[in-house]
Amino acid sequence: MKTQFGSNIKKLREQHNLNQEELGNIVGVSDKTVSSWEINRTEPKMGIVQKLADYFNVSTDYLIKGDKLFDNTNDFDNLYKIDKIKLPMLGTIACGEPIFTDEDRESYVMVGTEIRADFCLKCQGDSMINARIHDGDIVFIRKQDIVDNGEIVAVIIDDEATLKRFYYYKEQNMVILRPENSKYKDIILTGEQLERVKVLGKAVAFQSDVE
Repeated sequence: MKTQFGSNIKKLREQHNLNQEELGNIVGVSDKTVSSWEINRTEPKMGIVQKLADYFNVSTDYLIKGDKLFDNTNDFDNLYKIDKIKLPMLGTIACGEPIFTDEDRESYVMVGTEIRADFCLKCQGDSMINARIHDGDIVFIRKQDIVDNGEIVAVIIDDEATLKRFYYYKEQNMVILRPENSKYKDIILTGEQLERVKVLGKAVAFQSDVE
């Protein structure tokens, strides 16, 4: 009997932003083996199918037949699948004085697909606490170089990154980066200083560590 395993595993892999090698590493097989599954050339043993089902939080029946997403969900109408994606963690960003950027593309954070972001950064400092962004929080950034006044953005000044509210005044040829903590002063840049500023993107969500 022909199954839907190949198309189902490919769909789940792509939803989780995994390549074939990464998925293979999770269950202990090669990327060529994963490729063979996805084109329905071969199928894994049930032990591997169970590992995949556990990782993706779906039933083995769903992987093989595509007829049921979770075990026993028909018995509970308040259960639903939370799709997740993997976003790169590109180091830290200052919520205080600007700090040197530290890109670390080896780190990733799993988040719900409702967060429309391209990468995330770990906050350092307390300059944005009145926006409920605290030291150690993770802020999710959507790449865009044009933002509206008052939005919270990740900005590079020279080689230093900071998270602030952004205001641009065209007539004065001036940018103000405003903290959300009265103990910090605005960062004001005018004229040729604006060439030192690059907007990385807009903050669209944040995540706090809960002990």
